[in-house]
Amino acid sequence: MSTLSLRLPDSLHKRVKQLSKDEGVSINQFITLALTEKMSALMTLEYLQKRANRSSKEKFEEALHAIPDVEPEDYDKL
Repeated sequence: MSTLSLRLPDSLHKRVKQLSKDEGVSINQFITLALTEKMSALMTLEYLQKRANRSSKEKFEEALHAIPDVEPEDYDKL
C-alpha cells in the first residue's frame, strides 16, 4: 500500500470529513472510494470509445438483420 500526501482546501476537507462521517467510513476510505469511482467512469469511457472505433454501420445492419421478425411477447410490449 502507498501513502499519498494530499493538500485540500479547508472547505473541501471539512465537507469530506462530514460526508465520510455520514457514510460511516474514514476520510481515507471515502477518498479511496471516490477516486475508484472516478477512475472506473474514465476507464469505462475509454473502453466504450475503443469499442465504438471498432464498429461500423455494416456490422450494425448485419446484427439488425439477424433479429427475427416476430411479435414480442405481451409482457415485453410497451
